[in-house]
Amino acid sequence: MTIFSKIVAGEIPSYKVAEDDRFYAFLDINPIRMGHTLVIPKQETDYIFDLDDETLAGLQVFAKRVAKAIKKAIPCRKVGQAVLGLEVPHAHIHLVPLTTEGDMDFHNKIEVPQPSEMAHIAAAIAENFE
Repeated sequence: MTIFSKIVAGEIPSYKVAEDDRFYAFLDINPIRMGHTLVIPKQETDYIFDLDDETLAGLQVFAKRVAKAIKKAIPCRKVGQAVLGLEVPHAHIHLVPLTTEGDMDFHNKIEVPQPSEMAHIAAAIAENFE
């Protein structure tokens, strides 16, 4: 069981921003920007392109809804998307609020926000999720 599956199961706490029966979105605990969010299928699959077509399409549509909520909650020009998939063996999409292209540099982690700030950000995104 991956760390992400444990998060979905409630065994590990997370700053949840959105959830439905197939997908889950939560704040990255090592963000590169405030509001950096991970979107995952609840189905544990290592490589995103091993997902069946219906799940992959559904994941993208769910991520789009989360990105719209991020854009409403976090001051940014756009929300960038990245799929790396090397650090956790569970398919996931990174959604990152962007002001410049440099904001998408995964080598530039920001200082981890305080738990109260993370909770506030998660609530603001969740409030805007439709």
